Amino acid sequence: MDKGSQMPFGKRNYVMMLGGVAAIVLGFVLLSGGGSDDPATQFDYGMFSFRRLYAAPVLLLAGFLFEIYAIMYRPKVRGAEADNKRGAE
Repeated sequence: MDKGSQMPFGKRNYVMMLGGVAAIVLGFVLLSGGGSDDPATQFDYGMFSFRRLYAAPVLLLAGFLFEIYAIMYRPKVRGAEADNKRGAE
């Protein structure tokens, strides 16, 4: 198989990217919610919860970093496959 016909990502890359997207979506879900009907007269202290200040942003950051890792991930080539790739270069 020539180099131009290979897929850029393997099955493992797609599974890892799907996990990263799931973490990002969960982070945004944790970040949302709450609020008062009339913000001018009521103040909602729920916006200072641990979930919104710490858990959601950390999960979002981890999801985005994992997405970058999933895109950059390349499996290690072993044995005969490595010899064939060296010969093709």
